[in-house]
Amino acid sequence: MALNLGRAAGFLPSSASGPRYVARSAARSEVDEDDQNIWSSILSEVSTRSRSKLPPGKSVLLLGEDGAGKTSLISKLQGIEKYKKGRGMEYLYINVHDEDRDDQTRCNVWILDGDLYHKGLLKFAVNTSTVKDTLIMLVIDMSRPWTAVESLQRWACVVREHIDRLKISPEEVKEMEQQIIRDFQQYEEPTEDFPASPQRRNTLLRCDTVDSLILPLGEDTLTHNLGMPVVVVCTKCDAISILEKEHEYRDEHFDFIQSHIRRFCLQYGAALIYISIKENKNIDIVYKYIVQKLYGFPFNIPAVVVEKDAVFIPAGWDNEKKIRILHENFQTLKADDNFEEIIRKPPVRKFVHEKEIVAEDDQVFLMKQQSQLAKQPPSAAGRPVDSIGGSPRTPSRSGMSNVNATPVSAVSKRIDSAGAANEGVLANFFNSLLSKKSGSPGGGGCAAISATNSTVIGSSLPASAKKSGQKPVLTDVQAELERISRKSDLNSPPSPTDGEAS
Repeated sequence: MALNLGRAAGFLPSSASGPRYVARSAARSEVDEDDQNIWSSILSEVSTRSRSKLPPGKSVLLLGEDGAGKTSLISKLQGIEKYKKGRGMEYLYINVHDEDRDDQTRCNVWILDGDLYHKGLLKFAVNTSTVKDTLIMLVIDMSRPWTAVESLQRWACVVREHIDRLKISPEEVKEMEQQIIRDFQQYEEPTEDFPASPQRRNTLLRCDTVDSLILPLGEDTLTHNLGMPVVVVCTKCDAISILEKEHEYRDEHFDFIQSHIRRFCLQYGAALIYISIKENKNIDIVYKYIVQKLYGFPFNIPAVVVEKDAVFIPAGWDNEKKIRILHENFQTLKADDNFEEIIRKPPVRKFVHEKEIVAEDDQVFLMKQQSQLAKQPPSAAGRPVDSIGGSPRTPSRSGMSNVNATPVSAVSKRIDSAGAANEGVLANFFNSLLSKKSGSPGGGGCAAISATNSTVIGSSLPASAKKSGQKPVLTDVQAELERISRKSDLNSPPSPTDGEAS
């Protein structure tokens, strides 16, 4: 009985209970293995998540001339409308958000001033510990295209000199250069089904092994390898239309500029992006290209070379054959022409600022005129009267010159003393001298003069003389006029009218 119970409980071996015991043991081992696999998967997932976080310490270094728009570009990427430009070396940052993993970090941004005097500040942005995690961005101003090539060469030399001064071993330098070559050679154009390479990958776990298929580089490709990714950004591309209108730029000029910039990019293995902050053009491409190069984000934007103000050429896409396509549109230019001779700085238009003349006070002006009139000689007062046209009588009458000179000056002085009321009398006097009655030319003139004299004398007499009836005393004017009238009667020839009557 005990033996049967023992067998029933499974403590004793038997032919019936053996297989059942083995099955129970196998099931228990399978449960243990499943628990172990679950823990292993959890640990591996945690480890993967910890390693897949966005790495900190990535940086972007911007270099370019003053006024090229470096600070404006980063402020636009930050979403800030109002910004303050600094001096020397500016520090900003860009928020980088990974929506797939719900992770975010900050990308450091260093902006060097356009003055070469501040190039010593590069040591704060790029050093031996950060050189492998830094992207170089060279910014040029397309509103001043004549400075493009010179600016690129200048700032590229500044970066090269700074890297050479860093204490980096030759092995590390070679490793950095080989990584740039691999990224350049591994580029593939994106399609609808296949995104652009490189695909999303963890930059910390980047494999350094050389792929089996590596395309050879061109003769002028990566001849100036900095060991750091480079992006050339052309700002203010909205000014292309202004260059066409004001400076007569044509399409071949812009193709000529683009070909020289692309040759530079080919030598440094750089990407090329035309942007316009004013029109918000290609700003998103700049951000996506930065996070793709530094954080391994997917990037599936193809190259754009058709639009002259929105060019985008990723690193690894371009070559000499594609650049020569631009030369086919040249009509008056040649591919080998010197850039500085073709793209010249337009002459500066000098705006003449006229000096503002402030009018002086009316009283001051009148006082100056009064002082000038007082300095003039007394004989000048009669000159305007002498300029009156001569008498219509015949030139043989020499006595008429005296009539126009002496009596006029005397009468003018008399009229000035008489007052404004005698102006009409003076006008009648001159009209009588210039006019001649057709009936009696000699006598009419004398009669007019006598009448005028009497009028002038009568009007010039004082009021007391008129009332008392005293005989007015002859003045110099009256005596002179009577003498002239007698002389003119003696010298005047007989009129034809008198001869016919006799």
